[in-house]
Amino acid sequence: MEILIALVGPTGVGKSEVALHIAEHFGIPIINADSRQLYRDIPIGTAAPTQEQRSRVHHYFVGTLDINDYFSASMFEQQVMDLFATEPTICKSQYALLSGGSMMYVDAVCNGIDDIPTIDNETRELMKQRLDTFGLEALCEELCLLDPEYYSVVDRKNTRRVVHALEICYMTGKPYSLFRNNKAKERHFKIIKIGVNRPREELYHRINDRVLQMMDEGLLEEVLRVEKFRGANSLNTVGYKEMFDYIDGLCTMEYAVDRIQSNTRKYARKQLTWYKRDKSVKWFHPDQTEEIIDYIHSM
Repeated sequence: MEILIALVGPTGVGKSEVALHIAEHFGIPIINADSRQLYRDIPIGTAAPTQEQRSRVHHYFVGTLDINDYFSASMFEQQVMDLFATEPTICKSQYALLSGGSMMYVDAVCNGIDDIPTIDNETRELMKQRLDTFGLEALCEELCLLDPEYYSVVDRKNTRRVVHALEICYMTGKPYSLFRNNKAKERHFKIIKIGVNRPREELYHRINDRVLQMMDEGLLEEVLRVEKFRGANSLNTVGYKEMFDYIDGLCTMEYAVDRIQSNTRKYARKQLTWYKRDKSVKWFHPDQTEEIIDYIHSM
């Protein structure tokens, strides 16, 4: 494999269909880089590839994990790099295709991720209990004491990042910041980054419609099936949190659906802010599949 095509863009923009066209043109599989689509029991709320789409093109990293399984960007990087080296359909082809909306997962494959120790189950369970007992604010105060350098830059509303930093502090006895060097790793392949986007109103309309489609497809029933696992990190995401509030009687169904739409739009803005910082991304409208393929051939 000589060239990695990294396809990025906001949620709801239509990456899946673009990825299928690219994969079919080059005769290659799709490596999924959506952190929630890895979990097999939540295909509706994560907009996972359908059986029809998966019959058209083979997808890696879709529906491979149980709800409670632990997974991280560093694990994803390692497994994808192993795939590049061992999977005949990839290593014997000129191209590989990575597509998904999880910014850290795409970045881990393109630039590498710091060599941070894998958290053991005992430490993970301990921090989960501390979070449940004391709450995020108390854990932020603890992080300030244990690692003031990381505390000064971390998003203190991002539960996962705060908890992960504390897990490292607890398990190693060292500040999390000592393990972060933020240096890109050298890759043996060329990377072509393709971004797909739409005008804002068009994107927001698609997002709103997709949420309604998820409801029609049975999102509530899916949430009810996995409700007993609601503490799992895999369910700490848009769609499930709002439905749990509805199940708990904290809001109406109409309000929950409205919040899913609003929070999905907010996440799309966050994704675009992240991607727009990367000047190596070449942007297209999702309908420009032929132009995208011509651009890849020209690189």
